Amino acid sequence: MSKERELPLLPLRGIMVFPYMVIHLDVGRERSMAAIEQAMLDDRILLLSSQKETEIDSPQPDDIHTIGTLAEIKQLLKLPGGTMRVLVEGKQRGKILEYIAEEPYFKVRVEEGEEGVYDITPEIEALTHGVIHQFEEYAKLSKKVPQETLGTVLGVDDPGRLADIVVSHLNLKIGDKQTILDALDVAERLERLTEIIMRENEVLELERRIGLRVRKQMEKTQKEYYLREQMKAIQKELGDKDEKQAEVEEYREKVTQGKFPKEVEERALKEIDRLEKMPQASSEGTVVRTYLDWIIALPWTKISKDKMDIKRAEKILDEDHYGLEKVKERILEFLAIRKLTPKMKSPIICFVGPPGVGKTSLAKSVASALDRKFVRMSLGGVRDEAEIRGHRRTYIGALPGRIIQGMRNAGTANPVFLLDEIDKMASDFRGDPASALLEVLDPEQNNSFSDHYLDLPYDLSRTLFIMTANTVHTIPQPLLDRMEVISLSGYTEDEKVNIAKRYLVPKQLKAHGLKAGQLVVEDEILLKIVQGYTRESGVRNLERQIANLCRKVATRVVKKEWKTETLTLEMLEELLGAQRYHFEKARLKPEIGAATGLAYTQVGGDVLTIEVVPLPGKGQLTLTGKLGDVMKESAYAGRTFVRSHSRELGIPDDFYEKTDLHIHVPEGAIPKDGPSAGITMATAIASALTKRAVPSDLAMTGEITLRGNVLPIGGVKEKVLAAHRAGIKKVILPEQNRKDLEEVPENVREEMEFHFVSRMEEVAHIALLPVAESEEYLGTRNRFPIMGEGEITSVPTPDHPVS
Repeated sequence: MSKERELPLLPLRGIMVFPYMVIHLDVGRERSMAAIEQAMLDDRILLLSSQKETEIDSPQPDDIHTIGTLAEIKQLLKLPGGTMRVLVEGKQRGKILEYIAEEPYFKVRVEEGEEGVYDITPEIEALTHGVIHQFEEYAKLSKKVPQETLGTVLGVDDPGRLADIVVSHLNLKIGDKQTILDALDVAERLERLTEIIMRENEVLELERRIGLRVRKQMEKTQKEYYLREQMKAIQKELGDKDEKQAEVEEYREKVTQGKFPKEVEERALKEIDRLEKMPQASSEGTVVRTYLDWIIALPWTKISKDKMDIKRAEKILDEDHYGLEKVKERILEFLAIRKLTPKMKSPIICFVGPPGVGKTSLAKSVASALDRKFVRMSLGGVRDEAEIRGHRRTYIGALPGRIIQGMRNAGTANPVFLLDEIDKMASDFRGDPASALLEVLDPEQNNSFSDHYLDLPYDLSRTLFIMTANTVHTIPQPLLDRMEVISLSGYTEDEKVNIAKRYLVPKQLKAHGLKAGQLVVEDEILLKIVQGYTRESGVRNLERQIANLCRKVATRVVKKEWKTETLTLEMLEELLGAQRYHFEKARLKPEIGAATGLAYTQVGGDVLTIEVVPLPGKGQLTLTGKLGDVMKESAYAGRTFVRSHSRELGIPDDFYEKTDLHIHVPEGAIPKDGPSAGITMATAIASALTKRAVPSDLAMTGEITLRGNVLPIGGVKEKVLAAHRAGIKKVILPEQNRKDLEEVPENVREEMEFHFVSRMEEVAHIALLPVAESEEYLGTRNRFPIMGEGEITSVPTPDHPVS
């Protein structure tokens, strides 16, 4: 049965006292000291109860928990300063029923709780086992509970006392401990304790995991720190520098000692300062290092000295290339001016010509003649502006453009820079590379070329830029305007033979392991290869055919079927097969309604026969032979001229009402176009209508107007050479093309007769034979043998012309 008694009350702040617990208390408040003194006068028993708020200095009854612990004062010690130290032992729980007095100390009426008087049910036993298990786990996780304490706790048989001892060893808030103290029922007390201790274990487990993870990280960081500190100490002892500091100082030394422009040096030093402040493993550091490497590696001021010996340069150019006199002359002019004015801006040269004429190799020879570094950049298919200007440094993996890369590879600020196939560039959504080249190829701007990656002005004015192109039509006009175009026409047969003899045959003999004496190729055989096995402006196919020849001979040498001998025409056909190409030859006899024209193709000049046949009709004009629009218009213009001069030519005025004209240009499968066949068509029409033959050894070229003026044309050199090859002796050319005859080799000019005309009447006078001389061809023209009749002689049909 519960018992009531009156006791002094000692309010506790931030501490709890449970039954069976012995603890020291330091007491300083007057009311608390008065309560202790009163207890000492009575039976040393007082009630210990916790304050709800620890901050309250003078608590009221409402500020103190109702359930507390009756405790016995075991020892009292007065300390200097007027405070007391009391050793108390908890006896049992007590419930405050009433406050009797508040001054000079709290005096309360207390109902004493019963400790240890109860039946141990299976529930209490199960809860007890749970508490013991959880406390063991807590001791393991917290590592703050000594093993002796654990042993003592586990040795307690009383479940209520066990709960109080366990909770006194837990690191809990006062509120949680009070809930245990408030539980007068043992089962409820054990249940509350189980919940609290399980929660604490969960928190401790989480802390353990976090601590383990942090410890691992800390251990790694500390390990690295210790190792670095050790390394620094060792480097200091050895006199070595810190790795990062050494790198920074190395960069700084390279920049300050290198001869860089002021702006470049300032930027580089600024980037080095940034690098010095960055952490060692920073990703931005790699970007800065790459940038500094590019700045240091570029030749900002390093220049190779030009060799100004013009005779030496001329010798090199002559050794490397046969012909190409105009090009060589321009290069020697550049050298001469360079010698007189060393600070002259380099020109922008563009070699334009068909494939295989030696544009790229000529650029290499220029570099060799000047003793400069040579850099080649192919622009074929380039469609990204960044290829020229580079990417900005904000992009991952950014690099300078190929212009700056080429300068770095060259290692000097004045190389010969070849931009190959400039006419093959394209543009798309990534920008227009041709527009980006405008700054590179302008002598007024390229002294401060700006690359997106470098973001610094780079001087390209000392670089000799050489462009190559097959045609100028696809080069944008603003870009073309900045270049000095030098045209390289196709090689003549004589030049091809000389190139083969001097360069190609020795080169291929060496490449195929043949000695000079094992295969002797005479000029006559080389000419046959040029005429019969190749059709090109350059010499690439010629080199392939010579290589083919060398392979065949090499095979026979290995089989021991070949003796050292000179190649003959029969052997050539045996090795290379029958001739693939046949050139148009001059007609055997003069013909009426047929005139020989001269055409210009990509592979050189060619001879073209134009045939006209008048037929009874109503004045229609039929054109065949796959002619282009310009050529058709030339035919109409020729017919109009003949019609307007019908009286002078002796043609009936009304011929156009009764006669159809059919104009045909052989080789119908090959497209033909251009204005240069104008006078040839007019001559053929006039010949057909006047019944006056055209000489078989005469060829002509020129554009015609309605009024009969003869206008100039292009490709004079190639056309004259084609006429010479076909056996033509006389050539009619426009008067305005007289100056172009200088390009024709002298030996060809001496063998041929040239007539320069400015009017169509002059052409008719030269080209149309008198009627008397033409009549002998009139009777045999267009006659064929008829079955049952005697054989009639026919004029042999000439070979098919090639356009």
